[in-house]
Amino acid sequence: MDYHEDDKRFRREEYEGNLLEAGLELERDEGTKIHGVGFVKIHAPWNVLCREAEFLKLKMPTKKLYHINEPRGLLKKISSVLQKITDPIQPKVAEHRPQTTKRLSYPFSREKQHLFDLSDKDSFFDSKTRSTIVYEILKRTTCTKAKYSMGQGEGRKKDSALLNKRRKCSKYGITSLLANGVYSAAYPLHDGDYEGENVDFNDRKLLYQEWASYGVFYKYQPIDLVRKYFGEKIGLYFAWLGVYTQMLIPASVVGIIVFLYGCATVDENIPSMEMCDHRQNITMCPLCDKTCSYWKMSSACATARASHLFDNPATVFFSVFMALWAATFMEHWKRKQMRLRYHWDLTGFEEEEDHPRAEYEARVLEKSLRKESKNKEKRRHIPEESTNKWRQRVKTAMAGVKLTDKVKLTWRDRFPAYFTNLVSIVFMIAVTFAIVLGVIIYRISTAAALAMNSSPSVRSNIRVTVTATAVIINLVVIILLDEVYGCIARWLTKIEVPKTEKSFEERLIFKAFLLKFVNSYTPIFYVAFFKGRFVGRPGDYVYIFRSFRMEECAPGGCLMELCIQLSIIMLGKQLIQNNLFEIGIPKMKKFIRYLRLRRQSPPDHDPYVKRRQRYEEDYTLEPFAGLTPEYMEMIIQFGFVTLFVASFPLAPLFALLNNIIEIRLDAKKFVTELRRPVAVRAKDIGIWYNILRGVGKLAVIINAFVISFTSDFIPRLVYLYMYSENGTMHGFVNHTLSSFNVSDFQNGTAPNDPLDLGYEVQICRYKDYREPPWSEHKYDISKDFWAVLAARLAFVIVFQNLVMFMSDFVDWVIPDIPKDISQQVHKEKVLMVELFMREEQGKQQLLDTWMEKDRKKDEPCNSHGPKACLDSPEYPGGAL
Repeated sequence: MDYHEDDKRFRREEYEGNLLEAGLELERDEGTKIHGVGFVKIHAPWNVLCREAEFLKLKMPTKKLYHINEPRGLLKKISSVLQKITDPIQPKVAEHRPQTTKRLSYPFSREKQHLFDLSDKDSFFDSKTRSTIVYEILKRTTCTKAKYSMGQGEGRKKDSALLNKRRKCSKYGITSLLANGVYSAAYPLHDGDYEGENVDFNDRKLLYQEWASYGVFYKYQPIDLVRKYFGEKIGLYFAWLGVYTQMLIPASVVGIIVFLYGCATVDENIPSMEMCDHRQNITMCPLCDKTCSYWKMSSACATARASHLFDNPATVFFSVFMALWAATFMEHWKRKQMRLRYHWDLTGFEEEEDHPRAEYEARVLEKSLRKESKNKEKRRHIPEESTNKWRQRVKTAMAGVKLTDKVKLTWRDRFPAYFTNLVSIVFMIAVTFAIVLGVIIYRISTAAALAMNSSPSVRSNIRVTVTATAVIINLVVIILLDEVYGCIARWLTKIEVPKTEKSFEERLIFKAFLLKFVNSYTPIFYVAFFKGRFVGRPGDYVYIFRSFRMEECAPGGCLMELCIQLSIIMLGKQLIQNNLFEIGIPKMKKFIRYLRLRRQSPPDHDPYVKRRQRYEEDYTLEPFAGLTPEYMEMIIQFGFVTLFVASFPLAPLFALLNNIIEIRLDAKKFVTELRRPVAVRAKDIGIWYNILRGVGKLAVIINAFVISFTSDFIPRLVYLYMYSENGTMHGFVNHTLSSFNVSDFQNGTAPNDPLDLGYEVQICRYKDYREPPWSEHKYDISKDFWAVLAARLAFVIVFQNLVMFMSDFVDWVIPDIPKDISQQVHKEKVLMVELFMREEQGKQQLLDTWMEKDRKKDEPCNSHGPKACLDSPEYPGGAL
């Protein structure tokens, strides 16, 4: 342990020495109140900030001010009216006020410092920019000393060789030093405390009051201040979340209208009225073998009436509306993103290739050492000819250069990891399917067990009880597997050894999204597209493991059950996983960390002991773990809102209510619970935009199939226009039911109590399009089935192509870049050219003036000769 601690100490000394050489100033504080932890405070002087700003090509504001184009005429009046209306919901933040002027920005250059407003050097680079610059130096500074005097002996030599390898792979500074435990943390400091009576006013306190408080939930977010404090990447996330939440308002309003339409027309719905009519006296076939008996269709009256709330003509309109809503949302976000890019001076910004990760460097080093050892073995076995000694030395030297500089990981090096990824992902998807199958068996067996209950109330509510309990089991399994799959996705990404952090993040996002998508939506896909499709018919049912009969949909269809499944899973994930976990787990971790630090720190009873410093307070906060979990939960929610919206029109409303809380919850977490993240520049939300577009396209296809195959919309249209005698829906229920002669039951499958209804049943009904028992081809699929299937497939094709065309039309009509922003960007370019032309003209005039002065000085010399010039007082001692 001492040996490794000494090694870490030497590496810290070397690294900090290199930081001093890079121009940073270090201040050590070993006597902190946190036991066993020493702090190194890093300061960047002005010359270092200027140098790094030039290297990073940071756009900084110049002295040049220009006016932003304002709307004129009617648009100006409308904007002023809207500004007055929305003034109460605007945050009281200076950065959020509308600006009429803007400073021209230009990549910082030390040679052109006169262009920039340097009147206040302390505030020219804000805290976010300074932290970015310092962290860039920390990542770039190397720690590669070859040897340390660690003792003698063979064991020491082996350990020293191992450590030297590790040091070589610690080539890229702070990331590898943190990974190897040389430092425990590296973070920028918060501006100060966010609450208290004697706290100086700072940006953190302002964010807490105007952004991270639940009392301001109705206000806009101060996005510019968020970007100023946390950086562009986090600012873009909260801007995207705000735009998504705003766009949910019209979707929620239309969803409520569709739901109210279903409520208003439920008493006029003829199919549900026929199902509830006791005079129809329709006897249905048993729902399970032996234990279940015959039942009256009128007993499913409540389910049929509830189904109409979500299965009505308005849901088709709502599905089309939501597909166009998704396309409009994406276009609106692209325009908002371009507007932010202009205001944040990110136009023309291109992300440079990041430094290689420490793990990648370690694998490259391992591969190069392996090649080097193989080359040594070859040279040992091949006798070296004297005539080729010089050539051999050149080859050895070139090989050494290739080993150190040109070695890369190829697909062959990563093949075991890729194979492990493929097998693991297929296995985990299979586990998800197996769990869904287990829940199906639970539903079937529970329904059969409850059917034997002597209580009439229990038997009448079998379907509701089984559905509710099965959905709760699904919800618990989904929440647990989400956490497990998140950890497995990270491990699978690590063994791939991506080169850069960006590549690592994108691969992690893809795996985590794939696994969580399958985990969250598989139970819903089962109810929507598989339940009741492969049950067979009375007398010839399909069985799982030859024991469990496949479950059927209710007489009103599976859409109501799909609605229950979707609503419970969506609300459960939002309440438990997103909110309770996000509030409870960070507070629990913070409390555990506080107890651990309190136990480690010696008790201090001195009343004059110094107060904890800012860096000590921030050390006790939770480290920032990235934005992937935040985006992931919103993307999964976006899937719930769009993929199956035909079955649950209230999904946008529940998502809106959740997001109003989610914004303030995330804001409070960033301001109060987390260490301040290192500011990262970004021009967009990255791979998440492509995932959103993919989910939006998939939503069109899924909603087409839900309307066509899960709901009764198409069978009703077919009946209305092909089979109805009077042009109404009277007789539709009877048309969808087939007949079965109870004498055709297989042995051992008939009900144990055939007289449960009080009379002997000879013909029972079941939902399907089949020939009656008195037909020549009894129980064969009828022509009606093929007519309905053709209509369903035709609807899918028409709906999908029509909505896709409309979405692409919206995409084409709405320009990606707002017109005013494109004009402003062009104006900036013109002003920048004018500024440099004026500067060049000034330089030329100054040069001409100097030349004119020199010419005038030379005129006396030319008229009186060179001797007069040498003796003149302007050139004492004859010095020209």
